[in-house]
Amino acid sequence: MLRRIPDRNIWLIYGAIFLLGLAYGIAISLTAVFLDQRGFTKSDIGLLASCFALGIALLSLPMDALIRRFSAKTTLVLSLIGYAGAVGVFPFLPTFAAIAAVRFLDGACSVGIWVSCETILLARSDRVNKAFVTSLYAVSMALGYVLGPLCAPLILALSSMHTAFLLSCIISLASACLVLSRLDRDLPGAAHAHGAAAAASGAEPPASSASILWRIKTACFATFAYGYFQASVVLFLPLYLMASKGVTLEQTIRIPAFFAVGMLAFSNVAGRVGDRHGHLFLMRVLGAIGTLMVLGFVYLDRYDVMCVVVLVAGATLASISPLSLALQGVVTAPRDYSRANSLYNVFYAAGMLLGPPLSSVIYERAGGAAMIYHLAALWAAFVVFTIVFAGDDPAARRGERGGIEAAA
Repeated sequence: MLRRIPDRNIWLIYGAIFLLGLAYGIAISLTAVFLDQRGFTKSDIGLLASCFALGIALLSLPMDALIRRFSAKTTLVLSLIGYAGAVGVFPFLPTFAAIAAVRFLDGACSVGIWVSCETILLARSDRVNKAFVTSLYAVSMALGYVLGPLCAPLILALSSMHTAFLLSCIISLASACLVLSRLDRDLPGAAHAHGAAAAASGAEPPASSASILWRIKTACFATFAYGYFQASVVLFLPLYLMASKGVTLEQTIRIPAFFAVGMLAFSNVAGRVGDRHGHLFLMRVLGAIGTLMVLGFVYLDRYDVMCVVVLVAGATLASISPLSLALQGVVTAPRDYSRANSLYNVFYAAGMLLGPPLSSVIYERAGGAAMIYHLAALWAAFVVFTIVFAGDDPAARRGERGGIEAAA
């Protein structure tokens, strides 16, 4: 892998995002419990989660301007420090309004971290390795997400929840120090080329947001679907399994681990295949398999079989996310990476915002099975979308040109 990714800056981003994932995992695993112990209602906790998603949605687009103005490295360092401050003060805040403001800041800083990291990775990875690079990025964060909740009980046994959140703050600061001290400056023109500088040098000006959005529309649909699915499943799948399938609370707690294992085991393999045979083609295949796995929750009753289905769903649907990011890097010019990543994360946030309320309405009015069906329909719509716009992937166009050249 070192021969395939010789740029040490990419490995530094992996290390930084692993530390952030570890901090995320510790904080996220304790947030709902902490708020419940403070006397907040379930509705209050849901609203605070919406504040986090709102921070992502509203700050996604401005991140492009910040990266162009200050560089991706500077934006990343400031965002990591901002997240550290947010998670550090969280357990000491006295009111709902103060916590809501910090949760909004949490989301804003998180999207700054994601857009900056994605911009740096796409700029420093070559054209034939983008999915390989982005899949390892997803694996690095996921490892942190898995280890964080495993560390949380040990921290509570030795100290308190306040200590756990402060430790999350310290880990985030360590990630910021790593980036600040070791990461090289941005590549010229890759993420922060100013319009004036480009014009002075006679270079082609950056593309408009509308043209960039049209190029990356399949990637945006993918990340919207994943954000919608992820936010909805975390809240409502445990309720459905306990109410309709007789699954116990302890069993439902273990289910997310199978999803994570599937993602960790297959996403890098998917990256290698996508780089070789086309990102959008593989996204279509994975989306079709994932759709069948989602439908399986309606018809399956055995817990062990459900765990296998969850593992396959993680291997397919979660692997679509790094593939969509890689596709975006292939169809977008390097000078437009920061704006494309900003648009990309807007759709992810939109999915997180819309998923829970719409899924809850369907669940309450039509039942849990209907809620599962509508999630499967979302992924089926994505598969159809990738068929209609199959030509968006340069790999498909290369295949067409190759056939023409061979015939000639």
